[in-house]
Amino acid sequence: MNESFTSKFRFHLLVIFGICIVLYFLFFLSIGFFTHHGEELPVINVTNKSAKEAITALENAGFDVEVDSSYEADKTALLVLSQFPKEHSIVKYGRTIFITVNKTQAPIVPMPNLVNLSYSSACLILKSNRLLLQDTILKPNALKGAVLEQLYNGQVIRPGQMIQQGSKITLYVGAGFGGEQFEVPDLISLQYSEALALLSTSGLQYTIDWNTDITDSTTAIVYDQFPKTLNELGTANMIGEGAVMQIKVKQNPTLQEMQYNKIATPSVETTQ
Repeated sequence: MNESFTSKFRFHLLVIFGICIVLYFLFFLSIGFFTHHGEELPVINVTNKSAKEAITALENAGFDVEVDSSYEADKTALLVLSQFPKEHSIVKYGRTIFITVNKTQAPIVPMPNLVNLSYSSACLILKSNRLLLQDTILKPNALKGAVLEQLYNGQVIRPGQMIQQGSKITLYVGAGFGGEQFEVPDLISLQYSEALALLSTSGLQYTIDWNTDITDSTTAIVYDQFPKTLNELGTANMIGEGAVMQIKVKQNPTLQEMQYNKIATPSVETTQ
């Protein structure tokens, strides 16, 4: 009786043990089947796709997706800028793919101080701050190759002023002084603003003597200049690019004094 019971017990124990082994292998085989355990896939390319399209494509391909953001001014909003791992990389099924998406709004950064820096250094700093170079204007100046002014929307922008990344900056850069000589421009009787525009296009520097009667500088008139347009012999005076002219400005100079100032007077030597 005891031997029969012992035999049955051993038999049932072996059956249970066998069933456990079978269930064990079935369990892990089913995990491999349902989770694609050990399966490897090539990563698809989603760069330059919209974020929505990229996420859908990656998830349908069997990947998890994690999204980060950055900003590039020349790219559209919510465009995939980069991905990791790169396309065609072989990874396991279910691997997380990291994508970087372009922000919808440009971040705000302080405008750097570019004045007196070399042109090449200024360009590097603009790029590192994700600002764009709109135009470079050469201006006669002794600081050849150096930034003289920085402008945004046609206005000088001060260092530290907050500005959106992707904004376009114009730089005035020193061009040195050329050796070319040309006739001194006639500024007398021009409005102050007209005279400055002519000086700028001629590549000349200037100093200004303001008369005490000025009420509106934009309509004030240049009534005298040095050097004169003509010399004492009545021939044209010559001047070099980058040279300095002196102009004198009044609100309402008389026609007589302007005509008088157009004529160069001979130098007078004092004898004793």
